[in-house]
Parts: sequence; C-alpha cells; structure tokens
Amino acid sequence: MSQDLTDAQLRELLPRLRRFAYWLTRNASAADDLVQNTLERALRKAHSKRPETQWQAWMFRILYRQFLDSQRWAKRYARLLALFGEQAQTETDNSPEAQWMAQSTLEAFGTLKPEQRALLLLVTVEGFSYQQASEALDIPLGTVMSRLSRARQALRQLEEGSAPSIALRKHQ
Repeated sequence: MSQDLTDAQLRELLPRLRRFAYWLTRNASAADDLVQNTLERALRKAHSKRPETQWQAWMFRILYRQFLDSQRWAKRYARLLALFGEQAQTETDNSPEAQWMAQSTLEAFGTLKPEQRALLLLVTVEGFSYQQASEALDIPLGTVMSRLSRARQALRQLEEGSAPSIALRKHQ
C-alpha cells in the first residue's frame, strides 16, 4: 500500500473490518475470508485509490463490494446447495428476559437485508458519518439517509414481531 496507510492504522482497522464482515456474513470463517480477500484486493489496487478518499472508507467499500459479489455467486448456486440439504440453523436460548431481548434484537438484525445491516453497522456501531458511509458503500448521501431510515423502521418492526413491508431498491 502507499505511505498513507501505516501498519498501526491497518492493525487498528482490522478488528473493525472483521466485525463488519461478521455481521454481513453471520459466519466467523466467512468473515475472516472476506477480510482476507479485502486486504488482498486493497494491496493489489492501492495505486487506484483516489487521493481524496479516506483509507477507512475505501477499505470498507472494498469489503462490502466483495460481500455483494459473493452473495451474487451464492444465489447462482443456491439450488445446488439446497439439494445437499444445507440449511441455516438457529439457536434458542432460555435465559433471563434481558438476554432474551438482546438475542431477539440480534436475530432481528440478522434477518435484515445486507444493505440495511451494512448501513446500520457503519453508522451505529462503527460511528461513520453519513458521508463516510456514503463513500464506503459507494451510494449517494440521500440514499444513505433514506435506507438508514427504512432499516431502522424495519428493525423496530421485527423487534415488535411484525414483518417489515418496506422493500429496498438496489443502487448499481
């Protein structure tokens, strides 16, 4: 990479990239692979990074696009995987009410569309500004605000037990 990103900055960024990848994939191994692929691509493409783009946003953008590419690939082969009986399994937890509420919120979060999870993670967990999230996901600022609003509404509806009726439009 260029001299703009130091080893210390990269080491600080890695746990954040992994956390973001984990919540997108909901699988630790897949998250590790996604982060590794992101770093590999960033190393190969560092020369193409625009000078005005922050490293953090650029890396999150690469990770998110790598995730979307893998999702497209997975959809193509979903029928084949279904033949082998691979299905997601959910765990149930009989713990006190506070833990149950936290678990149900995490489960509701996990059912959101990847675009919604990505925005909520970047803005609420990672502390990105709307502008930084816009750069990281490569979507217009207005789209960030409207998608974030719909994502929050969908999460509230899921937590209350009703299915969200709002569909996301994909930006390409």
